[in-house]
Amino acid sequence: MIPKNTVCIWYDLDAEAAARFYASVFPDSAVTRVIRAPADYPSGKAGDALVVQFTVCGIPCIGLNGGPVFPQSEAFSFQIATDTQEETDRYWNAIVGNGGQEGECGWCRDRWGVNWQITPRTLTEALAAGGDEARRAFAAMMTMKKIDVAAIDAARRG
Repeated sequence: MIPKNTVCIWYDLDAEAAARFYASVFPDSAVTRVIRAPADYPSGKAGDALVVQFTVCGIPCIGLNGGPVFPQSEAFSFQIATDTQEETDRYWNAIVGNGGQEGECGWCRDRWGVNWQITPRTLTEALAAGGDEARRAFAAMMTMKKIDVAAIDAARRG
């Protein structure tokens, strides 16, 4: 059954490889269907993967191999909540270590150009708390690439 709402992500030509990578890294993720092009099209040939249906942490997605016309930007990102430094490291290292790039403040970009926010819950909780706790945690985060859970927890305490 096709979900009522699905996130559609435009890829140049590697939607299937991206979806299979995400399924290998994140829990509750899978490639559920690959739809092949019935004929040649501007960015590919008949038989190429055209649409890839997949989930990332339970969120239904479609990867569309549409060619290089619309590159990814930070205007879209997956935000993955983590509970520990080990979990944060695992996801960050998987993305960056597979041809991705580090960004600032918990952001990284995978090899296909899709942006990810690997965000420990302690950071989100600190920002939601407001006041001095939020200010200290925010200041600490602004100095980081991958989020350091212990440093955020220390900033929360003051």
